[in-house]
Order: sequence, then C-alpha cells, then structure tokens
Amino acid sequence: MFFFPKIVCCSEETVISAGKWTGVNLDRFPEKHINVNPVNGVRFPVTIPPPRPKRIILVRHGQSQGNVDEEVYTRVPDPKIGLTERGISEAEECGRRIRDMVACKDGGDHHDWKVYFYVSPYRRTLETLRNLGKAFERDRIAGVREESRLREQDFGNFQDREQMKIDKEKRKHYGRFFYRFPNGESAADVYDRITGFRETLRADIDIGRFQPPGEQSPNMNIVIVSHGLTLRVFLMRWYKWTVEQFDGLNNMGNCNMMVMERGYGGRYCLLMHHTEDELTHFGLTKDMLRDQEWQMNAKPGELNYHSTITGPDFFDHFEA
Repeated sequence: MFFFPKIVCCSEETVISAGKWTGVNLDRFPEKHINVNPVNGVRFPVTIPPPRPKRIILVRHGQSQGNVDEEVYTRVPDPKIGLTERGISEAEECGRRIRDMVACKDGGDHHDWKVYFYVSPYRRTLETLRNLGKAFERDRIAGVREESRLREQDFGNFQDREQMKIDKEKRKHYGRFFYRFPNGESAADVYDRITGFRETLRADIDIGRFQPPGEQSPNMNIVIVSHGLTLRVFLMRWYKWTVEQFDGLNNMGNCNMMVMERGYGGRYCLLMHHTEDELTHFGLTKDMLRDQEWQMNAKPGELNYHSTITGPDFFDHFEA
C-alpha cells in the first residue's frame, strides 16, 4: 500500500513557494544547506556544488586468454574469457601504481583521497578490478558500479576462426571506426553507447554521486576498467576527436592507464599526468596536443575556438 504525503498550507513548517521548498531531511541530504528568504522568512535548501573528482583513470584489462590465443574465441563466449596468470599479476601491479599515484600526489595535508570504480561486466574486466582492488583498504573505496555500456566491442559470431581473419582484413580496408562485424558492432556503434555512458558520468560528477554522505572531498578518483577500443572511443567522445584522429590512436597495453586529471581551470586534461612523448606514442597529433594544452587551463563549459575541428580554422580558405 502506498501513502502519499499530505498537501500543507504555507503556514506549516513545510512550505512550497515559488519553486522553493523546505522540510527537507538534512540527514539524507547533508550536502544541502538551509537559506532564508529575507522577504517572507521562508526557508529553502541551497545546494553547494560538489567538487569535481581529481582524476578519471582509464584502465584496460590485464592479459586475457584471448590475448594469448585467438582460437579461444571459437570455444568460449567473449564475455566469459578470463585473465591469464600474467594478467592477474598485471592487475595487482596496476592497483599498486594507481594507489601510489593518488596517495603520493593527494597526500600531505589531504589524506581523504578515495577511489570509485566503473567496470565492464566481462569476466576479464571484473577479474582485473578484483585484483587491482587488493591495493586499497575498504575505507578508500567509495563504491563500485558494473556498467554494461563499458563492455567490449561486439565482434559477432567468431566461432569460425578463418572467418574471423577475413572479417578483420575487411575492417582494415573499410576503416576501424565504421566497419561493422557481421552480427556485431562497429566502433561507431560503441561510440553511440559510450555517449550515453558519458552523459551518465557527467551527471554523476555534477551531483557528487561519488561523495559519501556528509563529505565533500576534492580528492576523489574515478577508475574505469574496460577494454582497449572502448576506452579509445571514450576519449574520442570526451575530447571530441574526429574519426581520422581516432584511426591514428594505438591500443593501450594490458593494464596500462590513461589519466585524465583535473586541470587548473577545472577541465580534465591528459597533459596534467602524461608527457607529450607518451601522448604522441599513444597517437595524439600536434593539433590534439595543442588542444590538450588548452584543456589544461580551460574551465568546464568553455569551447576551444582555436581548434582545427571546433573553430573557424577547420576551413582552409582563410588568409593566414
């Protein structure tokens, strides 16, 4: 049986007036403060914007059985392919690297750092997370969420190894982004679902979903454990890279990381953690590096009008 709250008049403690309301349970919403309308004395909550997480850390899973022997795909469904012993060791080492990074940089007077995990539902990513998580105590883990949109690109029915080779050769001809595997996905399809995940992630950041009740730590770190192509598409979507720029990217190694760290203006920038040489090796062009330099100091919501993609410089008929 459901009970609906009664409607009360403005003389009672709970007041709804001009879109402003009171009577909120502050124990459930510690991030809300009460303000008072100086005209009529009505109390209403004011939300203090939560701090943005310090980093978004992208981690590719450890070495899997499929990375060692592609024939395993003809016997085992892709989501059920697990890590090798080497992959388990890689994941444990990756966890220690993440902990060293966030604990050393966020240490000093800031001992409140935490990590929050998003993970693909595939066996190899779940095993990667469980093993890299060994580096963290319980009170350092703010939460874990399995996110199906972070799954691997669907390669279709790969029970036929020879057909698998033919399809991969076709992908080289048609391009990595647009070629759709029979009964599977293209990278463009992955882009569409990653767009939905990105909007969820941005909403979570905006409302401070990662912050435990009553806490407002600027030293929260998001860790996304997923797959090589999925993470490249995530970066493409986040930084608005073109299809041509995506095609020039190299796959991350097993349990390697790409770190998007909050810059001086509040946006996330790869150059805050990585060197230009590292990003060039990953596949960033000079134009992409210049955009990362801009990201380092820009504020959320700003647009880089000097980018060759988002600004007038896209056109080549203007005089220098």
